[in-house]
Amino acid sequence: MLEQRIQKQFFDSADLKYQAAELLAAPIARAVDVLATAISNGHKILICGNGGSAADSQHLAAELVGRFERERPELAAIALTTDTSILTAVSNDYGFDHVFAKQVRALGLPGDVLVALSTSGNSASIVEAVRAAQERDMTVLALTGRSGGRVAGLLREVDVHLAVPHERTARIQEVHLLTLHCLCDGLDWVLMGEPESMP
Repeated sequence: MLEQRIQKQFFDSADLKYQAAELLAAPIARAVDVLATAISNGHKILICGNGGSAADSQHLAAELVGRFERERPELAAIALTTDTSILTAVSNDYGFDHVFAKQVRALGLPGDVLVALSTSGNSASIVEAVRAAQERDMTVLALTGRSGGRVAGLLREVDVHLAVPHERTARIQEVHLLTLHCLCDGLDWVLMGEPESMP
């Protein structure tokens, strides 16, 4: 029984990825263009999320500053989830809702991009970060699930919404990780052209 339950997790994840591929290919391609334009014009990428999405934020920043699958110049990306002194000071003095927004206001400039991850789209800290980015004339790439929650209602025409069509947090996060890898691969392709051989 346990083995069958494990197999079902794999099958459910695979089924959702097939479904998401149809829905998300075009918006992911648009997100790649937004990121490539920002990087090419000397701007940076700020990334935030809570819990597992905080780990995904750091994962994306690492792939951009370091490398994804091939060597290329470093790309300017900062995960807003890593500085414990900022996170605890802001949380203590202003409330957790502002831990990312204050960093966006401090670091974000017009032309920069905020990548905001929230499986529900309702996380208050992500909602405030999106508002702060828009105040700074930044473009927002929002990775959510379900209907996108409160974040979806804030997005403008220039922003990009990557909403995974599922209710379960685990399934949404699995597609978010694949989406982040698609963004990295797409950026490498746009900035550097076709690789000599695919890994």
